[in-house]
Amino acid sequence: MSAMPPGNPASNPFVSSPTYLMACQQLRNVARVIDLDKGVAERLMVPKRSQIVAVPVRMEDGHTEVFVGYRVQHSLTSGPSKGGLRYAKNVDLGEVAALAMWMSWKCGIMNLPYGGAKGGIAVDPAELKGGEKERLTRRFTDEIQNIIGPRVDVMAPDMGTDEQTMAWIYDTYSMKVGYACPEIVTGKPVELGGCVGRKEATGRGVVYCISEAFDELNIKSEGATAVVQGFGNVGSVTCDELVKLGTKVIAIGDRYGSIRNDRGINIARLNEYVSKNERKTIVGFPEAEAIADAELLTTPCTVLVPAAMERVITAENAGKLKCRVLAEGANGPTDPEADAILANTDIFVVPDILCNAGGVTVSYFEWVQDLAQFMWDEEEVNAQLKKLMLGAFKRVRDEAKTRKIGNRLAALSLGVQKVAREKSKRGLYP
Repeated sequence: MSAMPPGNPASNPFVSSPTYLMACQQLRNVARVIDLDKGVAERLMVPKRSQIVAVPVRMEDGHTEVFVGYRVQHSLTSGPSKGGLRYAKNVDLGEVAALAMWMSWKCGIMNLPYGGAKGGIAVDPAELKGGEKERLTRRFTDEIQNIIGPRVDVMAPDMGTDEQTMAWIYDTYSMKVGYACPEIVTGKPVELGGCVGRKEATGRGVVYCISEAFDELNIKSEGATAVVQGFGNVGSVTCDELVKLGTKVIAIGDRYGSIRNDRGINIARLNEYVSKNERKTIVGFPEAEAIADAELLTTPCTVLVPAAMERVITAENAGKLKCRVLAEGANGPTDPEADAILANTDIFVVPDILCNAGGVTVSYFEWVQDLAQFMWDEEEVNAQLKKLMLGAFKRVRDEAKTRKIGNRLAALSLGVQKVAREKSKRGLYP
């Protein structure tokens, strides 16, 4: 395969993004391992469909501001595309395209009938006031109405969005088509057809994988220590679930700063503290000391969980990690240069497309329930989630051992192979 994505780089709108180039590099690595057909590889390198829209919003002070929104559908081969919608200040088309590609592999690993998609609006949600976020969400939904649908593309929450955001999308889409259509989004409120356990699903899936890694490495959960970067939905639930296993969370970071307590941070009291302060931050929590953000990822621990942004583990800090297990709760937290360094250590990597697949898995459960109008209880949701996560973990480890490759390459191989097989079987039209 070529050193760059197919086509003329000068006309490729994605290649300015280092995150997209990272996703392409991973695909090239997989292609060499599984001897992927060159034609299929080139098709997988470029998203099926991408849309950029202007999103004008009347702000609280009366002036109109125009935001830029993106929706990228990497693949529609396996079924409707599936992926989150993020609101982040620096989001761009290439980043969204990379995330959509990773979603395709993630759905492939979990054997879900989806292709990958992702969406984003370049906005800092913390700066939105009053009804601005609702107006932004509804206008964005209207602008991309032509490429979404319950059998076409199904959105879910991501960074900067939540179940209320999904409720606005559900309502806006339903008003347009003329009937209630809860299956247009997942991760919405339970009262509107959401799935019990969906909000906690990604964090629970992360901890299921950590527990399996501990078992394989003969590490006892009781007495183990954890460092978690990110205290949003994924990070906070991961902390809660780790504590239930007897693991001490000794350091946590969020967008505003990092804290540490070697005796273990009381997660219940930290959650209460975060819920009561205006910025919803861990900074200032009186039962822990502040540490520099640069120290967080290199804090000695049993398991390190990056659960925030992409590309936070790089060639500069990979050799300084002092963990036994790296469980990637975020998408793309480790770049290829860092991967090469980690390959020469004893760190057991649970790659992102496996580790954080719990969210899309329970989103699938929610979508199925909405289509059937038959809802499950939380016990059944959690049991099915655990079954699928442990099955995927075993498949990845079997692939890694059989091919004598690392866990990331094994996970990517399984995801890519599923999509590639389906593309080959369907053929190329016309």
